[in-house]
Amino acid sequence: MGAVLAGEAAGRAVWLVSGALGVGGIAVAALPSRVRMRAELRRRWRTWAIAAPVFLGPLVLGAGGAFALAAALGVIAVGEYAWMAGLRTADRAVLTAGAVVLPGLAWLAPGALDARAAGLLLLAAALPALLSGDQTAGFSRAARSAFGLLWIPVSLTGLVTLGETAVAVGLAVALGDVGAWCGGTALGRRGPLARPLSPLSPNKTWAGVAGAAVATGAVLLALGVHSPQLWAAVLAGCVLGDLLESMVKREAGVKDAGSWLPGFGGLLDRIDSLLPALLLATVAVGA
Repeated sequence: MGAVLAGEAAGRAVWLVSGALGVGGIAVAALPSRVRMRAELRRRWRTWAIAAPVFLGPLVLGAGGAFALAAALGVIAVGEYAWMAGLRTADRAVLTAGAVVLPGLAWLAPGALDARAAGLLLLAAALPALLSGDQTAGFSRAARSAFGLLWIPVSLTGLVTLGETAVAVGLAVALGDVGAWCGGTALGRRGPLARPLSPLSPNKTWAGVAGAAVATGAVLLALGVHSPQLWAAVLAGCVLGDLLESMVKREAGVKDAGSWLPGFGGLLDRIDSLLPALLLATVAVGA
């Protein structure tokens, strides 16, 4: 893939991130003390300020950097998922291996990611339960492992295969989340847009979808990669990703996937929308 970011695309991304962080920093600093979410928003901005260069930096280095980023995110995320899904050590090992191997294949042998790889993933997910002869929860373990492999490592291969589009998807998702919050806050109090999307996440409303649609479209236009297919993929990722993780968390009976990321919880709470957006963008770009 060569350099993931180059020339004009790199400049646009850096300026967009810098501008968004600058405006956001001024906004949260100016919030009056009576605002209920003041402390929470400030924690989130600080996390954003650290996460932005951590995300962009490896991608600037090219496909090797994208692999390193995807593998690192994957290893942490599958650990959080395995905890929520109640998977055993052997199942977690399969997920962790997939988090490294799949982005590695996307980097070094992208042609290997085909139907044959899908079959091997299915068998790998079932292998720990098969070898241990688990008669009580074997099928459940295999199904949850297979879902985890598709949800996290397979999706993160998009950071490698999408090239500079991966940067646009990542930034659009990040600012799409902000747009969803703004839209929900401004328009989601009453009327038809105040209806929740799903009982899985009652605070997510159609007003938030409208806000995310505007924000994601604006980011893709600003970075010069806008197309109806890519915009639809990113927007669907923003909407469905949060609901998908909420489904996992509700069955697990937990509020967050972790507690180490200030303002968000765990890594999965931050990249839940990015994962399906990358997967759908891969389909959209290839279509």
